[in-house]
Amino acid sequence: MTKARAPALLFAVFVGLAALALPLGSAGRWSDHATALALWLAALVLAVLALRLPRVTAAGAALAASAAGATALYVLLDAGAEGAAASGLWAGVVALGAIVWTALEGGAALSAERRHRVLGLAVPALFGAWLLYLWQIATVGFDVPSVLLPPPSQIAVAFASSLGLLAEDFVQTFIKSMVPGYIIGCGAGLLVAIVADRVPFLRRGLLPIGNLVSALPIVGVAPIMVMWFGFDWQSKAAVVVIMTFFPMLVNALAGLNALDRVGHDLMRTYAASYGQTMCLARLPAALPFIFNALKVNSTLALIGAIVAEFFGTPIVGMGFRISAEVGRMNIAMVWASIVVAAVTGSLSYGAIALVERSLTFWHPSIRNASS
Repeated sequence: MTKARAPALLFAVFVGLAALALPLGSAGRWSDHATALALWLAALVLAVLALRLPRVTAAGAALAASAAGATALYVLLDAGAEGAAASGLWAGVVALGAIVWTALEGGAALSAERRHRVLGLAVPALFGAWLLYLWQIATVGFDVPSVLLPPPSQIAVAFASSLGLLAEDFVQTFIKSMVPGYIIGCGAGLLVAIVADRVPFLRRGLLPIGNLVSALPIVGVAPIMVMWFGFDWQSKAAVVVIMTFFPMLVNALAGLNALDRVGHDLMRTYAASYGQTMCLARLPAALPFIFNALKVNSTLALIGAIVAEFFGTPIVGMGFRISAEVGRMNIAMVWASIVVAAVTGSLSYGAIALVERSLTFWHPSIRNASS
């Protein structure tokens, strides 16, 4: 373990030992819980070993210490260690945080050094799991009312018990509303950018209009679209078109001007026509800009479709579900819908990024990320 990581582990061991002398509120003391005490001592021993082990095994020891410590603290929480009086529990959370930090730091360093794809995915996944663990510990440990912030376990129960309902909401919002609007908005933005590139006065006239429309509040546009196109998916798709058209237009116009002078001279040397230059040189050079717009629009489109559903929709959809469940004070179901939306947006962004890497492998940003 490097010297840079040693202070974090030493701090964790010191605070972890001090936590053993602190009370656990209504759960008594550490000595009253043999399983938790054994796991916690094992975590501290592994943390001490991580100070002396080589870097690879040290990261593994820190990860094992994190798992043992997290289990020990949750056993205490389940036994009734709650509230401000359980100072031993919260001191343990602080110590565990230092151990987790060390494990994640070591994993990230190994991933960068060895370019290990699985390890590169595991580090952010473990960091997300740590955040969920803190959320669970804090909400249960301080008895936070579920109408304010339900624990992840309650959200998971609501999610599992409403899979069919959430699937219907997903189909309505993503498949029926977002995808058509996204395709139409991005496709129209790209086509208009190509036309505006050919007709200069259109470019000078469209960009100010684009800035104006981009500044329109979605909460003002959505009701109008509902009045124009009705309560079904068409009005939500129209909102998505408005939100995605101009980001694509602006990025595509910038990308079409990204070809350098050498590229233009090369195409002139080959006596290429405007259409040949566009298809063989300028559009490929614009791909990074186009994919940037596609990635940004993938999240904007989902947000637009969900917000539009607040202003009128059939009794299905993520936006409708969030609005209805808030009115019923069923916040766990609201968070379950938020989870579906967040995962959907992340997967959409990731899928577009994968396509981008396969089509723009020649671009310096992709080459540098892969090297």
